[in-house]
Amino acid sequence: MVTEKSKRSYCVIGAGTAGLCAARHALQAGGDVTVFEMGKQLGGTWVFNEATGKNEFGIDVHSSMYKGLKTNLPKEIMGFPDFPIPEQDSSYIPAEDMLNFFQQFAEAFGILEHIRFSHYVVRVKPTIDDKAWEVIVRDCPNDKLVTYQFDYVLVCNGHYHTPNLPKYPGADVYRGKQMHSHDYRSNEPFEGETVLVIGAGPSGMDMAYEISKKAIRVTLSHHLKDKPQTMFPSNVTLKQDVARLTETGVVYQDGTSEDFSVICYSTGYKYTFPFLSVDCGITVEDNHVQPLYKHCINIRYPSMAFIGLPFYVCAAQMMDLQARFCIKFFSGGKALPSQEAMSADTAVEMEERWKRGLKKRQAHMMGPVEDNYYDDLAQTAEIEPIKPVIKKLHKVSAMRFSEDLVNFRNDKFRIVDDETFVKVN
Repeated sequence: MVTEKSKRSYCVIGAGTAGLCAARHALQAGGDVTVFEMGKQLGGTWVFNEATGKNEFGIDVHSSMYKGLKTNLPKEIMGFPDFPIPEQDSSYIPAEDMLNFFQQFAEAFGILEHIRFSHYVVRVKPTIDDKAWEVIVRDCPNDKLVTYQFDYVLVCNGHYHTPNLPKYPGADVYRGKQMHSHDYRSNEPFEGETVLVIGAGPSGMDMAYEISKKAIRVTLSHHLKDKPQTMFPSNVTLKQDVARLTETGVVYQDGTSEDFSVICYSTGYKYTFPFLSVDCGITVEDNHVQPLYKHCINIRYPSMAFIGLPFYVCAAQMMDLQARFCIKFFSGGKALPSQEAMSADTAVEMEERWKRGLKKRQAHMMGPVEDNYYDDLAQTAEIEPIKPVIKKLHKVSAMRFSEDLVNFRNDKFRIVDDETFVKVN
């Protein structure tokens, strides 16, 4: 039995996918949990917000959600390991259904009463004796600052909120409209426009397809080694990287040029933690967050963890695994290695990444090594691994997305058992 005095206190920053599963596992480990969410509802990136820029409290709008968005992974792998998304007609579901699912999840595990909405974390820093965390929070509706103290901090603020904008020569002379995909809400404003989408990641490809339904023509500029296999609509063309902007459009690196009325940067996001004081010992350089053990535990202060940094992963399943991994150590279920051992482990992994030719901004990219990462977390903490069927279906569905952007969401899958899935149509 956990007595009140010995109860470990946890601060969870954010009530999106990562924050909800972190709160759930901290609660189940007997922790005293407080979740701070700056929005008015849970769901993080799945909450649609018509507004862009600042909200009524002067805080940046975090949502990058746009109208009509459907998941780009099947719901069969987007739930949590022991709490799947309920069965329905389609595998690819609207954002509202994801929000409903998270609401059900929060209710099922008694998380709601632990969430403080419209509470914006201003500063997190170690206490003077380095034994706990001082967390200063702005209670927005009452416009007051409140200071709390916690044993552990789980940073779950997501990474789809601070646009990463490339610096092209001529960006200041271009006379058309420039925007980041973060501020895209629907394809309506693109009626009759000529549009350049820069960046061919999942959101860039999705955006080029959606905008093409309204725009006169769309060009997708990318620097992929192999151009996307998918068939695009007839008014979409692919070009290599942009060299510079002109008053009316762009010049590509191959020397050709094209005019556009709108340039949309789908160039990703910056990992930012504006609330972390320098004393936390965390640095972020070109999206490489360090020093972290297994991409989540702060090596300098191992009572702080980050849930959800790796990308090209099966997000909800991985976040749940990371949360279980961290809580296993935080709750005393297993002792963490020494700081020296954690640093050495991280150094070996990063060296292997650089040898593979990855750049600093790919420090947390998983993709082809995602299975190794999941297995490593499970073995290290001696916790339940991700089921083989989830890994298999993730690979198949990710391949379908890149091969057939227009039709892949018509696929319907069903999980048969821990090893097997079937395609129903």
